[in-house]
Amino acid sequence: MIEAIDFGLLLVPFCAGLLVLATHVPLGREVLRRGIIFIDLAIAQVAGLGVMAAHLAGWGDADGGIDLATQATAVAAAVCGALLLTWSGRRWPEIQEALIGLLFAVSACVGILLLAHNPHGGEHLRDLLAGQILWVSWGQLLLPSVIYVIVLMTWFRVGPRLGDTGFYLLFALTVTLSVQLVGVFLVFASLIAPALASRRLNGKRGLYRGYIVGIIAYAVGLAASGVTDLPPGPTVVCVLGLTAMLGLIAGSKEAK
Repeated sequence: MIEAIDFGLLLVPFCAGLLVLATHVPLGREVLRRGIIFIDLAIAQVAGLGVMAAHLAGWGDADGGIDLATQATAVAAAVCGALLLTWSGRRWPEIQEALIGLLFAVSACVGILLLAHNPHGGEHLRDLLAGQILWVSWGQLLLPSVIYVIVLMTWFRVGPRLGDTGFYLLFALTVTLSVQLVGVFLVFASLIAPALASRRLNGKRGLYRGYIVGIIAYAVGLAASGVTDLPPGPTVVCVLGLTAMLGLIAGSKEAK
């Protein structure tokens, strides 16, 4: 069913997308450079596991905000996952990608088991994966805005000197916030799609193209969701995938 777009309703979700892209474009390019593509899925899923555990303990904010108890639990889980991957990367670097995939699968299944006897478990799991970006409020953007500014200042000033441990911890903190805003799938797509679309460009040119691709994808995806009344998270993910392919094609032509 085609409907008129309510741009007022889409303003906060679009701003949430811009916030996520602010940190995910540079971090996604680094993930692609390191060849650890699925680290974001794994860390996002581990952070989501912390969110599930906090909600099961009754710590969630009834108004849908990002409360401190849930945030602390999610950050702790993500940091543990990041430290585990740092250790495994040093001990078994040749199979790090396989271990990252295994961590994702195990943490996802632990989450399913935690929600197995919850009457709303399926709904909670869907919200964690696909996100509820349409219902993000201005208040929920405050804490991520502050943290993302610190993350970006740290990354652009001392990023190359952070080392594996520093990168994983910075990444874990960022992804933890993003998962609670937009869901696991959008976190992954926001990291990888702009990075793929700008992979042939170095420095600021690559960074700018990544931001442009991400912004266009969020704008088009949210607008398409508003017109068709389809879920916004999956719609934006699909558009991000399409823009990544178009960026790859354009990059191949530029290289010739």
